[in-house]
Amino acid sequence: MTEATPALEMAPGGLSHPAIEISRRARFEVLGAILLALLLGALDQTIVGTALPQIVTDLQGNDYYTWVVTAYLLTSTISVPFYGKLSDIYGRKPLLIIGIVLFLVGSALSGLSQEMWQLILFRAIQGLGAGALFPISLAVIGDLFSPQERGKYQGLFGAVFGLAALVGPALGGFITDTISWHWVFYINIPIGLLSLVVIARVLPSIKRRAGPHHLDYLGGALFTAGLVPFLIGLTNKQGGDWTDPAVGGLIVFGLVLLGLFLLAERRAAEPIVPLDLWRDRTYAGSILAAFFASFAFFGAVIFLPRFFQVVLEESATASGYELFPLLIGVIGSSIAAGQIVARTGKYRVLILVALAVMAIGSFLMTNITATIDIWQLRLWMLILGLGVGPTLAVFTIVVQNAVPFAKLGVATSNLTFFRQIGGSVALALAGTIFGTRLQDLLPGQLVAAGVPAQLVDRFPAGRGGFDLNQLVGVGGDTRLSQVILNAIPEQLRAAVEPFGANIVNGIHDAITLAIGSVFWLGVVGGVAAFVAAVAIRELPLRATVAEPAPPAGQPGAVADEGPQHATLTVSPGGR
Repeated sequence: MTEATPALEMAPGGLSHPAIEISRRARFEVLGAILLALLLGALDQTIVGTALPQIVTDLQGNDYYTWVVTAYLLTSTISVPFYGKLSDIYGRKPLLIIGIVLFLVGSALSGLSQEMWQLILFRAIQGLGAGALFPISLAVIGDLFSPQERGKYQGLFGAVFGLAALVGPALGGFITDTISWHWVFYINIPIGLLSLVVIARVLPSIKRRAGPHHLDYLGGALFTAGLVPFLIGLTNKQGGDWTDPAVGGLIVFGLVLLGLFLLAERRAAEPIVPLDLWRDRTYAGSILAAFFASFAFFGAVIFLPRFFQVVLEESATASGYELFPLLIGVIGSSIAAGQIVARTGKYRVLILVALAVMAIGSFLMTNITATIDIWQLRLWMLILGLGVGPTLAVFTIVVQNAVPFAKLGVATSNLTFFRQIGGSVALALAGTIFGTRLQDLLPGQLVAAGVPAQLVDRFPAGRGGFDLNQLVGVGGDTRLSQVILNAIPEQLRAAVEPFGANIVNGIHDAITLAIGSVFWLGVVGGVAAFVAAVAIRELPLRATVAEPAPPAGQPGAVADEGPQHATLTVSPGGR
């Protein structure tokens, strides 16, 4: 049995330490288990994408291809605020265990899928569990360590996000090619079980006892009803226009319902998303900065592999290795940023410098060309990674330090939620920018590469009819030249074949320039994040979990509607 301090009272002066007092060894066992749980959710979002073409082929479900991703995205995003709120009321441990169990059940069933509808359903179950992994894992760190200590370990969480985003695609391709796509899901089970055993055995339960709670059923219903069409509309954007009812129509309808949700939250006794937190400029600035910062990261993670596979004709596995400079920058700066905050207690300047570096790195990437020196590109990726890393680690410290302990779970879940929404919005915008720029650039780049203008006008690529789906699978043994020649009408092949190399060069140039245009989204996101971060105040990192009373009349003080003298019940090992 793990030793824990039972029935801690939140005295006016605050606790002498974090919310949970356990032995040093047990604390680091929990930290390791939490990192594994976080890796499960983060890795699954990237590892499955590489295996999807083979999965869809085996299950004969090309018409429902996007729903494998959409089902997971919907349940994992929508459930985040609910888990955060419930964990503040009923404790982190039971909610985290429920999330891991759901995730493992969904993983096992997804691997056993024999039909496409089964995979979609089981991915939804998997996502429902994944919604707990991110916010509650981060909130547990808030329970285990005081704000002054969290920086030492928060950087590890940013490193996990970066590692999963960059290694996942290559790992997914390797597993699919050498074993079977089923193991893309089965690999979660031993890792998840190990994490589950440690958490169940070592992590104490801690919950507030502050009288009856009034769950916000109306807000929950409106939140779900609004977010579902909004996310589906963003997902449909990858294959449609903004004016399409299935895209713009769903997005507008979702935003209207989300507006009604905000009105309901103003009247709710215990809202899922407490709006009073937004009165604090440090909280609001951190959330908005994290939202915009995701633009640069998602653009790099999605489109750099496409450059390496399509333009440099490398395999999925090799393209993963090429992302190592970005990976090194993200992981190194994430860990270093956490240590700096822990040692100095300062974070505002660090955040602003990181966002500036991120914007500069994104700007450098806008200059990418098909013939760029690979070491120059690696340097640019490293700079971008150095800017991204601190944004994955420090904002969690800032948000948790700025809110009352009674709202730590919901505040952490809101940060996670806005990061995920930022990624979804970035993906839709980046896809639009890439597709539009590619169609505009392609004819001119083909002519510049030596293809006769009259010939360019005669085959589909030159008329703006180039199908972006033709780029899927290009790389390694699948050459772009083969894909393009197969797309050209039979009657034109004799005229086109002498210019095969010119056509490939022109398409390479157009794709590269289009990818460069995508990074302008990262520049805009970096600048917007910087502006939002300017509002962040340099609050002293607390040595306790109780929030110190701000000076009378201090602007930006958070209204603490929860009783700060509530009893925290700690049950060792959940017993």
